Amino acid sequence: MQRAADATPSIAIIVLTWNGRELTLDCLRSLDAVTTPGVRVIVVDNASSDGTADAIRSQYGGRITLIENPTNAGFAAGNNAGIERALRDGADFILLLNNDTLVAPDFVDRLLEPLRDAPDIGITAPKIYFAEPRDRIWFAGGVISMWKGTARHIGIRETDRGQYDRERDIDYATGCALLARRTVFETAGTLDPAYRAYFEDADLCVRARRAGFRIRYVPAARVWHRISASTGGQLSRRKITRKLASAARFFAHHARPYHWLTIPFFFVLDVLRIAGLVLAGRIRDTNPRTPESNV
Repeated sequence: MQRAADATPSIAIIVLTWNGRELTLDCLRSLDAVTTPGVRVIVVDNASSDGTADAIRSQYGGRITLIENPTNAGFAAGNNAGIERALRDGADFILLLNNDTLVAPDFVDRLLEPLRDAPDIGITAPKIYFAEPRDRIWFAGGVISMWKGTARHIGIRETDRGQYDRERDIDYATGCALLARRTVFETAGTLDPAYRAYFEDADLCVRARRAGFRIRYVPAARVWHRISASTGGQLSRRKITRKLASAARFFAHHARPYHWLTIPFFFVLDVLRIAGLVLAGRIRDTNPRTPESNV
């Protein structure tokens, strides 16, 4: 008789979208090729006005669970609607995935392997590339420095030459693509909607680690993120302001008093770095209602 532990697990993939119809449909077509049994997709639409929900219903019908939020709930609350639905439906694992991504067909299998082998691993993260050029790294693990007051991607903008091909524990996984056990959310909680944008993922991972879970980087799992390789994403004053506000909240909550002996110094350095980007023309005012944004 087969043991229950050997049964096919249920994996819910949550894709959050707001006015990103074409990006979302491309992401869903990418997920159509995923080979892992037990996978189902939940799309959470944050009150799009571009016909995203109708397009998904037309193309996928009941094959995809569609949650339509009455307002734009933002990244954390939007994803939480999907997480809570997945938990109610009995999902064993929950995968958060940005709608502006394309995935390798075996990426879920690869992310599941460490979770099956080690019960103390709670979250796994793939290697994430820029969409163009396809060998340019966007994320090869996340590292948090409480002394510096920073959370950064390892390997960002580097050409992949295999330098980050070793599986290892990391400080945090990016909410762009992470797979978690249901027990992570049951124990550590869901995403904190008090973060309007950014650091929700780092906050979740810190809470998970304090609850006894490890975060694992899995380079064999591959995802491509459709953002600008030259800037690491669309840089704007709005984005920078939100990042700084979220960083202040994150480190005020998680850093120890002695970390604040050095955080202000590195904060000033970061402000000077950003000022340099502004002067160089790499940070610009942009329309905040871009189709790619979920917030």
